[in-house]
Formats: sequence, structure tokens, C-alpha cells
Amino acid sequence: MLQLEHPEHLYALLLLPLLGLFFWAAWTARNRAIGRFGNHSLMEQLMPQVSRYRQYLKFGLLMLAVALLAVGWANPQYGAKLQKYKRKSVDIIIAFDLSQSMLATDITPSRLERARRFGQELVEGLRAERLGMVVFAGSAFLQSPITTDYNAIQLSLRSASPDMIGNQGTAIAEAIELAGESFEDNNKSHKALIIITDGENHEEEALAAAEAAAEEGLILYTVGVGTTEGSFITIRQNGREMYKRDQQGNPVRSRLNEAVLRDIAKAGNGNYFNLSAGSDAVVNALKERIDKMEKRAFEQRSFSEFESSFQWFVGIAILLLVLEFLMPYRSSGKGRNQNLFGENA
Repeated sequence: MLQLEHPEHLYALLLLPLLGLFFWAAWTARNRAIGRFGNHSLMEQLMPQVSRYRQYLKFGLLMLAVALLAVGWANPQYGAKLQKYKRKSVDIIIAFDLSQSMLATDITPSRLERARRFGQELVEGLRAERLGMVVFAGSAFLQSPITTDYNAIQLSLRSASPDMIGNQGTAIAEAIELAGESFEDNNKSHKALIIITDGENHEEEALAAAEAAAEEGLILYTVGVGTTEGSFITIRQNGREMYKRDQQGNPVRSRLNEAVLRDIAKAGNGNYFNLSAGSDAVVNALKERIDKMEKRAFEQRSFSEFESSFQWFVGIAILLLVLEFLMPYRSSGKGRNQNLFGENA
């Protein structure tokens, strides 16, 4: 891949037509001055060692040198320069609830939208760490493995929707187990799981999964989305918005289950946070606790820098300027030993 670090410096190439115009004006003035002394063919015989081609050649070398200097000034960069550096971080997986209960509107504009915004702010706040993402409803899926590609996780959060998972429910236990399996095997004490959910969990396995994960060194934090009063779940069916109903036809009211989320966080040696306290407050609280965790060093490779090659252009330009300076205007050989009548002396 070829790129220019300073493409604006290529405007220096505009000097070339100006130099060409100057050369043409000087050459025209020279010919007029010679014409005042006599016929051009006669003057050429009087100056047999003067070569018009040397004039053109010297000017061509000068023009090429200026062009190369302008390109070198723009600093062409080719390829990618591999750089290795070490950084310390905690590996964190964000588990994002995509069950239909997240469509409830007890917080505006909805639980899902507020959770999305919080997730994006959380990723921005944790850019010093390595992040991954799990989405879950009736089952859990690894959306993004542990990475430093924060833009990919942001994109996943923006596009997160209950339609991504066919079977509905709130499989927190499966999300915890999948997250635990997604960390590296040799990472026993530098990892955390942040679960963003309304806590509508109807499985007894969630606490057992949290305790098992804690035994493997995983710290669990839970973030509750919604209110304890709750609201009905608005869904779209056949192009119309309606409330989700149970088997008896009654509208389903979804409530934030803080008790479950507190128990999960406690079993996972972490803390519970309520998003109603404000996104900034929760992000700062999570950052404060994660900053206290032991971090481990890992090697990261970057291909963001390119190899500069301006020195080649500058070097060749200097060589051409030296060659132009040393090249005489007079030709060597033909005409040196001839007299005015074209005879050899």
C-alpha cells in the first residue's frame, strides 16, 4: 500500500511549468541576442563547441530534480511497518441481554436503547483494557472474542436487537459459562465479566454458574436496566406495535429483578449497579474497580505505521543536481579541432 504523509506538499510541482516558462523565455532572449550579431548558421560555425542539446539536457536534469524533491517532501510511504509493544490490561467480556423484556419502556426511550448507549460509553471508558462481547436471550452467543478492536464492539452494540436471537428467555447462566470459556486458559486472575440485563432470570443455575466462574478467577459485575415497577413489553407483530401477552392473553409486565442481580454479583465477588444512577456514574464506578485489579502484560502488534521512503527521492534529486552542475555547456569531441571553415586544424 502506497500513501503520502503530506500530499499537500505536491503543490511544489507547480514550479515545473514556471521553470519551463523561464527556460523558454531565456532561450528566446539568447537566440535574439545571437541574431543581432549575424546569421544563426554562421554563429553556430563560430561557436562549434556550444551544444544546444547540452542546454536541454541540463534543464531536463534540473526539472527532474525539482520534481523528485517535491515528491520526497510529500514523504511517500510504502507498506506497513510492524511494531511490537507490550501493554498491561484486564480481559473483560460484556454480556448484553437481548431478550424481549429489554423492549420495555419503563425507562426512556427503552431498556434496550439505554443499555446500548451505556454499553458504548462503557467501551469508550475501558479502552485501556482488552474487551469481548457475548449476547444472550434464550441462549448465549459469542459476538466478539477478546480484542482491542473497540470499533467492532461498538458496531455490535449499535446493531444489537432481540431479532438476533430466535429463542427468547434470559439465559444468564449460559452467558456466564460461555464468557468463562472465552478467556484464555492461562488467564486465572486478570479477567472480569460485566452483565447488562434487566435480571428477568427464571433459572436457578445462574448463581451456581457465578460461583463456579468466581472459583476460576472471574469477577462478575451486574448492571441492572429498568425499574422495579416495570412496564409492559412493546413488540412489533404483522407490522403493528402491540403488547406482548402470556398464554392467557394478558399483557406481560416486566420488572427489574435487582435481587437476582445482587446475588449473582455477590457470588461472583463483584458488585451490582443500577443504571438509573446515571451512565457516567456507573462507568466511573466500574473503571475504579477494574483499575484496582491486577493487570497482566501482553504483546501487541501494530501495522498502523508505514515505512518512509523520502530519502530515496531526495538522494536521487541531489545526485541529479550535482550531475547538472558538473555537466559543461560545451560539447567534447566534435568541433573542438575544427576551424571556421569546418576543416581539421
